[in-house]
Amino acid sequence: MYKILLKPFFFRQNPEEAHHTTVGLTKFSFNLPIVGDLIRTFYKFEDPRLEREVFGLKFKNPVGLAAGFDKDAKLIDEMAMLGFGFIEIGTLTPKPQPGNPQPRLFRLPQDESLVNRMGFNNGGVQEAVQRLKNRKSDVLVGGNIGKNKVTPNENAVDDYLICLEALHDYVDYFVVNVSSPNTPNLRDLQEKEPLKQLLQAVKNANDQKANPKPILLKIAPDLTDGQLDDIIEIVQETKIDGVIATNTTIDRSKLTSSSSKIEAIGAGGVSGKVLTKRSTEVIRYLSEKSNKAFPIIGVGGIHSAADAIEKLEAGASLVQVYSGMIYEGPNLIKKIKQGILAYFSK
Repeated sequence: MYKILLKPFFFRQNPEEAHHTTVGLTKFSFNLPIVGDLIRTFYKFEDPRLEREVFGLKFKNPVGLAAGFDKDAKLIDEMAMLGFGFIEIGTLTPKPQPGNPQPRLFRLPQDESLVNRMGFNNGGVQEAVQRLKNRKSDVLVGGNIGKNKVTPNENAVDDYLICLEALHDYVDYFVVNVSSPNTPNLRDLQEKEPLKQLLQAVKNANDQKANPKPILLKIAPDLTDGQLDDIIEIVQETKIDGVIATNTTIDRSKLTSSSSKIEAIGAGGVSGKVLTKRSTEVIRYLSEKSNKAFPIIGVGGIHSAADAIEKLEAGASLVQVYSGMIYEGPNLIKKIKQGILAYFSK
C-alpha cells in the first residue's frame, strides 16, 4: 500500500512538507481505536530470538529508528506501534533553534538517497522532556544531543551537559552527536583532544548520577582510518559504552544523479543507499581493529533485510533505519526482523 498509494502522494510534496504531513497523519490516525489496533496487528512481528542485550539494556529486537525522524519526541508511541526495538530522538539542543533556511531537505530518487542540511532544528530539550513525561509505550528511547549553533566550540561541553541533565531521567541511553555536517565547525569536535575532553566531561557527569545511562558516540563516515583508530582509542580511554556508525556523508562521488541537480541542491549530508557500503566498512573496521571491544549501532543505507544483516555480520550489535523507510515504507521494519530471524536461525 505504501509504494502504490502513500509514496506517490508524499513524493509530490517537497520533502520537508511531506515529513510534516507524515507526522500529522501518523499522530492522528494511529490513535484512532480501530486504526491503532490494525497498525499493531499488521506490523507486529516479535520473537524471543530477536531480543538483544547491549550495553546493559534489553532490546525487544535489534531494529531501531535513527535520530532525525522524531527530533522532538512527538511520535514515540506511534513509532513503537510499527515494531521498532528502540527509538532515538533528537538531535536536541539546550535552546530551541529553527535550523538552516529552507529548502534544506532534498530527495535523490535515482540514488534512493536524501540530502539534508537541517541544522539541528528542534524545539529545545525542555519541550522534548515534557513529551517524554507523557509517553505511554515502554519502548527504549535514546537521546541524541548536540550544541546550539550560536555556542562556540570552546563552550560546547556546557550544551551537552545541559541536555544530559534535562533528559537523564527520561531516556535509556545518550548519543553524543559531533558528526553532523550541517552545524558550522561541529565536526571539528571529532578531532582527538576536543573529542576526548567532551566525552570525558559527559561521562563524568553521567557517572555522578544514581542510575548512569549508556553513553554512545555518533561518528561521520568520512573519517580516515587514522581517525577511526583515534576513535577506538578514545572510546577505550573514556570508557563510554559504544559507537553509532555512521552519520550522513559529505562525499558525493558515489551519486549517479545528474551533476547539475546535485550542484543545485548545494551543501548537506547525504543519507540512503549511497551510504550503504561506506557505513558497513566503518563498522567492520571499528569492530575488527578494536577486537569487538565495544558495541556498535549500524546505520546508513539500510533498505532491506540483507543490508541490515550485512551490518550485523560486519560487527554491529543493533541497526537503525531512516532514509530506507522513506523509500521502502514502514513495512521495512517487519521485513528486516523477519530476515534477521531467518538468517541467524539457520
